[in-house]
Amino acid sequence: MPPLEPRSRSQALPAAEASATTLGRAADGAAAAHPGLTGIHALADAHEAFAARMQLAQHAERTLDVQYYIWRGDTTGHLLLEALHAAADRGVRVRLLLDDNGIAGLDEELSVLDAHPNIEVRLFNPFVFRSFKPLGFLTDFSRLNRRMHNKSFTADNAVTIVGGRNVGDEYFGATDGVLFSDLDVVATGAVVAPVSQSFDDFWASASSYPIAALVPPPTEAAVAAVQAREALIDRSERAAVYKQSVRDLLPPGTALGNRLPLVWAPAHLLVDPPSKALGQAEPEQLMLAHMTEAIGVPKRSVDLVSPYFVPTDAGTDYFVALAQRGVQVRILTNSLAATDVAAVHSGYARHRQRLLAAGVVLYERKPDPAPPKAERSDDGFRVSGSSGSSGSSLHAKTFGVDGERAFVGSFNFDPRSARLNTELGLIIDSPALARELVEVFDRRIPMNSWQLRLAPATGALLWVDQASDPPQVLATEPLTSWGQRATVWFLELLPIESLL
Repeated sequence: MPPLEPRSRSQALPAAEASATTLGRAADGAAAAHPGLTGIHALADAHEAFAARMQLAQHAERTLDVQYYIWRGDTTGHLLLEALHAAADRGVRVRLLLDDNGIAGLDEELSVLDAHPNIEVRLFNPFVFRSFKPLGFLTDFSRLNRRMHNKSFTADNAVTIVGGRNVGDEYFGATDGVLFSDLDVVATGAVVAPVSQSFDDFWASASSYPIAALVPPPTEAAVAAVQAREALIDRSERAAVYKQSVRDLLPPGTALGNRLPLVWAPAHLLVDPPSKALGQAEPEQLMLAHMTEAIGVPKRSVDLVSPYFVPTDAGTDYFVALAQRGVQVRILTNSLAATDVAAVHSGYARHRQRLLAAGVVLYERKPDPAPPKAERSDDGFRVSGSSGSSGSSLHAKTFGVDGERAFVGSFNFDPRSARLNTELGLIIDSPALARELVEVFDRRIPMNSWQLRLAPATGALLWVDQASDPPQVLATEPLTSWGQRATVWFLELLPIESLL
């Protein structure tokens, strides 16, 4: 690894200076009637989620602090990089912190971006071998197996976006291929300062390396090549259609206007310390411990959405105990047909029968659900509809407790989120948002998923499609091949659960 020093030092925009920006004045004005609370607007619609990020980049006047696990070099990825560059041209200080495992093929583009005097790019837990990163796992697995899974996009220390989405076409509805169904929130008010402090902690951590220490400075030819690629993408039909759809969905100037209804509620940031990526964090410092404290003991219900659900024996014990106490537990995860990681499905599959026997309700999302188009409720929570893609996979990470509290963030209920990767999310004490999740489980999920049950006589798994009339009952994993099922069966035999 190259030396960390010399490395610039910087912090989030001070509160007094943030209040002097346009976003800051709007945020302060909105928060004045809700002291100590956080204004939340849920972003379940993929186009609106992209538009919100573009709005913040376009309206920022002093700072943009951006932190992501994956950043694709595709249409939406390049459009957002262009937006950051345009903000820097206006004098905005841009700090871009990316996990080095999720930026395939972007070294040249990021190096050119870093060359801008108002932009600094850092890579978290970087690979020394740049041309063939998998080689790094052979020589330094214990370090490189730990990743920064956090996602946040903060403008002028006044407004932030946090949640489950990475940056790429599959997260923003800009592809004809497989889309990820996801969830973010725009937040303003009390929780923004803790998000900014967390960014500062990661920015200054021992795992964050300036890209200039890892990638050669860009040559004139490299700059020209990057500009040519960006111009080609910017002129493409896909980009034109997408930019127009963003303008139609959220017209310029409405980032904090009346078009963005906010739910005001107490909200608490839950985040792992950056030292977790070095294996140096104590158990009581981890997000999982804080999450347990924040949600308390569920009394009536738990509704959980997790794309990569690997409960382990300990987690299964927890959910079984809840169900046995009379707490209604409902869980939605990806079906084998919908998941993009079969190994993760194997870590979940082995626990299904025990969960069902205890009374836990399990739903597995279909690969291409087609519910009605998006609908907005009075509190601003949006339930996404079909996007017309060739398939979709669940990627949202959220849960509700007792119809009173809701979580939105990057945390998957799996060993990797619990022990290896750093994570970030919000616990929101809002009955309005929590009830929306309850209604999603009541109305939408049964139509878009298979509900699992146990055969009365044998205890074998059954998949029930309630969208059929009459409901269809299947005895094997729907829409899967013998080979897929055999692969999962084999993976269940391997001692890999702690890595999932």
